[in-house]
Amino acid sequence: MPLSIFLPTTATGSAPRWSGEAGLAPVAGIGGSAPSEREFGVYAIVRTGGRQQKVAVGDVIEVDRLATKEVGDTVELSTLLVVDGETVTSDPWVLAGVKVQAEVLDHHKGEKIRIQKYKNKTGYRRRMGHRQLHTQLKVTEIPAPAAK
Repeated sequence: MPLSIFLPTTATGSAPRWSGEAGLAPVAGIGGSAPSEREFGVYAIVRTGGRQQKVAVGDVIEVDRLATKEVGDTVELSTLLVVDGETVTSDPWVLAGVKVQAEVLDHHKGEKIRIQKYKNKTGYRRRMGHRQLHTQLKVTEIPAPAAK
Protein backbone atom coordinates (compact mmCIF):
# COMPACT_ATOMS: atom_id res chain seq x y z
CA MET A 1 0.00 0.00 0.00
CA PRO A 2 1.61 3.31 -1.03
CA LEU A 3 2.30 5.93 1.58
CA SER A 4 -0.11 8.87 1.47
CA ILE A 5 0.31 12.17 3.23
CA PHE A 6 -2.67 14.39 3.80
CA LEU A 7 -2.46 18.18 3.95
CA PRO A 8 -5.26 20.45 5.16
CA THR A 9 -7.34 22.27 2.59
CA THR A 10 -8.83 25.68 3.19
CA ALA A 11 -12.33 26.86 2.64
CA THR A 12 -12.75 30.21 0.95
CA GLY A 13 -11.91 32.97 3.39
CA SER A 14 -11.69 30.75 6.47
CA ALA A 15 -8.95 29.09 8.48
CA PRO A 16 -7.76 25.56 7.63
CA ARG A 17 -9.96 22.70 8.80
CA TRP A 18 -7.97 20.29 10.95
CA SER A 19 -10.63 17.97 12.36
CA GLY A 20 -11.32 14.63 10.73
CA GLU A 21 -10.41 13.59 7.20
CA ALA A 22 -13.13 15.73 5.64
CA GLY A 23 -10.84 18.61 4.68
CA LEU A 24 -7.71 16.67 3.79
CA ALA A 25 -6.39 16.05 0.31
CA PRO A 26 -3.72 13.45 -0.57
CA VAL A 27 -0.40 14.72 -1.91
CA ALA A 28 0.91 12.80 -4.92
CA GLY A 29 4.58 11.95 -5.29
CA ILE A 30 5.41 11.87 -1.57
CA GLY A 31 6.69 8.63 -0.17
CA GLY A 32 8.49 6.07 -2.22
CA SER A 33 8.71 2.49 -3.22
CA ALA A 34 9.43 -0.17 -0.67
CA PRO A 35 13.11 -1.14 -0.21
CA SER A 36 12.46 -4.52 -1.84
CA GLU A 37 11.47 -2.75 -5.07
CA ARG A 38 14.60 -0.55 -5.25
CA GLU A 39 17.69 -1.45 -7.21
CA PHE A 40 20.74 -1.94 -4.99
CA GLY A 41 24.19 -1.42 -6.48
CA VAL A 42 27.58 -2.47 -5.18
CA TYR A 43 29.08 0.01 -2.76
CA ALA A 44 31.32 0.05 0.29
CA ILE A 45 32.00 2.18 3.34
CA VAL A 46 35.75 2.80 3.62
CA ARG A 47 37.89 4.45 6.26
CA THR A 48 40.75 6.79 5.40
CA GLY A 49 42.28 9.67 7.31
CA GLY A 50 40.01 9.13 10.31
CA ARG A 51 36.87 9.59 8.21
CA GLN A 52 34.39 7.20 6.62
CA GLN A 53 33.06 7.56 3.06
CA LYS A 54 30.56 5.68 0.93
CA VAL A 55 32.15 4.70 -2.40
CA ALA A 56 31.21 2.78 -5.54
CA VAL A 57 33.33 1.76 -8.52
CA GLY A 58 34.13 4.83 -10.63
CA ASP A 59 33.60 7.35 -7.80
CA VAL A 60 36.15 10.14 -7.39
CA ILE A 61 36.71 11.07 -3.75
CA GLU A 62 38.95 13.49 -1.87
CA VAL A 63 40.85 12.33 1.20
CA ASP A 64 43.51 13.89 3.40
CA ARG A 65 46.91 14.02 1.72
CA LEU A 66 48.60 10.66 1.14
CA ALA A 67 52.20 11.89 1.04
CA THR A 68 53.78 8.53 0.26
CA LYS A 69 51.78 7.99 -2.95
CA GLU A 70 52.45 9.48 -6.38
CA VAL A 71 49.94 10.21 -9.16
CA GLY A 72 49.03 6.93 -10.86
CA ASP A 73 49.80 4.73 -7.83
CA THR A 74 47.25 2.26 -6.47
CA VAL A 75 45.97 2.68 -2.91
CA GLU A 76 44.21 0.09 -0.73
CA LEU A 77 41.47 1.44 1.56
CA SER A 78 40.25 -0.49 4.59
CA THR A 79 36.62 -1.59 4.31
CA LEU A 80 34.00 -1.33 7.06
CA LEU A 81 30.93 -2.49 5.12
CA VAL A 82 30.18 -3.92 1.67
CA VAL A 83 26.73 -3.96 0.04
CA ASP A 84 26.39 -6.17 -3.05
CA GLY A 85 22.81 -6.14 -4.28
CA GLU A 86 20.82 -7.18 -1.24
CA THR A 87 23.78 -8.86 0.50
CA VAL A 88 25.23 -6.71 3.29
CA THR A 89 28.58 -7.72 4.82
CA SER A 90 29.77 -5.95 7.95
CA ASP A 91 31.59 -8.73 9.84
CA PRO A 92 35.13 -7.48 10.60
CA TRP A 93 36.55 -11.02 10.32
CA VAL A 94 35.18 -11.42 6.80
CA LEU A 95 36.17 -7.88 5.75
CA ALA A 96 39.72 -8.16 7.14
CA GLY A 97 41.03 -9.26 3.74
CA VAL A 98 38.77 -7.05 1.62
CA LYS A 99 40.53 -3.86 0.48
CA VAL A 100 38.96 -1.35 -1.90
CA GLN A 101 41.39 -0.46 -4.71
CA ALA A 102 41.71 3.19 -5.77
CA GLU A 103 44.00 5.09 -8.13
CA VAL A 104 45.64 8.40 -7.18
CA LEU A 105 44.53 11.08 -9.64
CA ASP A 106 45.87 14.30 -8.13
CA HIS A 107 47.39 16.06 -5.12
CA HIS A 108 46.05 19.57 -4.47
CA LYS A 109 45.14 22.13 -1.83
CA GLY A 110 41.60 22.54 -0.61
CA GLU A 111 39.58 25.72 -0.31
CA LYS A 112 41.05 28.46 1.89
CA ILE A 113 39.62 28.71 5.38
CA ARG A 114 39.95 32.13 7.00
CA ILE A 115 40.12 32.45 10.78
CA GLN A 116 39.76 35.68 12.75
CA LYS A 117 40.41 36.21 16.45
CA TYR A 118 39.21 39.29 18.31
CA LYS A 119 39.23 40.41 21.93
CA ASN A 120 37.13 43.34 22.98
CA LYS A 121 38.74 46.55 24.36
CA THR A 122 42.34 45.34 23.98
CA GLY A 123 43.16 45.93 20.32
CA TYR A 124 43.86 42.21 19.91
CA ARG A 125 43.03 41.13 16.35
CA ARG A 126 44.50 38.23 14.40
CA ARG A 127 43.77 36.91 10.93
CA MET A 128 44.97 33.54 9.77
CA GLY A 129 44.27 31.25 6.86
CA HIS A 130 44.68 27.58 6.13
CA ARG A 131 44.48 25.34 3.05
CA GLN A 132 44.25 21.62 3.74
CA LEU A 133 46.23 19.29 1.47
CA HIS A 134 44.07 16.70 -0.32
CA THR A 135 44.57 13.65 -2.52
CA GLN A 136 42.01 12.84 -5.20
CA LEU A 137 41.28 9.12 -5.64
CA LYS A 138 39.25 7.18 -8.20
CA VAL A 139 37.78 3.89 -6.96
CA THR A 140 38.70 1.12 -9.41
CA GLU A 141 37.62 -2.09 -7.67
CA ILE A 142 35.46 -3.29 -4.78
CA PRO A 143 36.23 -7.00 -4.32
CA ALA A 144 33.45 -9.32 -3.18
CA PRO A 145 33.90 -10.59 0.38
CA ALA A 146 34.67 -14.29 0.77
CA ALA A 147 31.80 -16.42 2.05
CA LYS A 148 32.04 -17.66 5.64
